[in-house]
Amino acid sequence: MTDNPTERLDWKRIARRIRVPLGFVFAALYFFLAHPTWMSISVGAVLAAFGVWVRAIASGHVKKNEELTTTGPYAHTRNPLYLGSIIIAAGFALAALSYWIVLLLIVMFVAIYVPVIRGEEQFLASRFAEFADYCDRVPRLIPRLTTKGNAGGGFSRALYLQHREYNASIGAALMLAALIVKKLLWNP
Repeated sequence: MTDNPTERLDWKRIARRIRVPLGFVFAALYFFLAHPTWMSISVGAVLAAFGVWVRAIASGHVKKNEELTTTGPYAHTRNPLYLGSIIIAAGFALAALSYWIVLLLIVMFVAIYVPVIRGEEQFLASRFAEFADYCDRVPRLIPRLTTKGNAGGGFSRALYLQHREYNASIGAALMLAALIVKKLLWNP
């Protein structure tokens, strides 16, 4: 990466576009590199399920590009959707029992998700005048347990469905099923 703002902006755009296709490539590598045990699958599944829940709750609060969401999980962290994804990834890394997977996840987070988060925050700062104040009150990723401001705001099932967040549940269930199949067939 260079100090040229234009080039950094370009990487943010590229990272945003490749993160989903790269996820599918990673899933294939994940399946190959995973060495699960029944215990690792069980504990990892519980952690991943918590991450899916975090993403679901967050998606039921956010009105993308319409308003700055500061309620619900957004009162605790500015990026609860990414936090949920990190928790899901940690759960599946634990389930896989592979240092290579942990290393690849760290590289993907630093190379892809950090620039995407920064790019999204630049967009929000340019769109919503109150974003700077929100940043002063709420941490970027690691949630604070107490809130400074309004933690209220109700979950909207319609928003959850509009954002198609159920896909995270489906993806997690499929990967869990793949791990179970791998354990049954190749590593009994």
